Amino acid sequence: MTENSPRIVEQRGLYFDELEEGVVYAHKPGRTVTETDNVLFTTLTMNTQALHLDAAWSSAQPFGQRLMNSMFTLATMVGQSVTQLTQGTIVAQLGLTDVTFPHPLYHGDTLYTETVVTGKRLSSSRPGQGLVTMQHTGRNQSGDVVALATRTCLMWTQAAHADHVSKQ
Repeated sequence: MTENSPRIVEQRGLYFDELEEGVVYAHKPGRTVTETDNVLFTTLTMNTQALHLDAAWSSAQPFGQRLMNSMFTLATMVGQSVTQLTQGTIVAQLGLTDVTFPHPLYHGDTLYTETVVTGKRLSSSRPGQGLVTMQHTGRNQSGDVVALATRTCLMWTQAAHADHVSKQ
């Protein structure tokens, strides 16, 4: 960098070494979900469930209206965490478990997500990488929990990632 060139700050997630167990990472802003989101996601994934697509039929069902596709809710909840936690610092997503949807998400609701790191350990087979377990909680604008998921990721340590990048 020359004297006149600006300092460059690249947005990234946190490295394995920076993630703290028990900390609540609040991902903002929220995401207001729309009918278009629901219909597009539902049809792109070939899910023809009338509960997502048919307003007349859904109006006679227990919730009285269409529900957001739960897979959209899950994907958005995980997606909201990426910028703050895993952008450029993840090696791989290893799995999702304990996924539940305790309250429906409707068109026009706003989804807010929080993540708590519930466990982390260095990998015994992949030097410079570690396994991180996260609990994602999605809430609507009223604070109702609409989704929960446990996620396990393989993450870089900062030093190992810097070494990896320098060799490319």
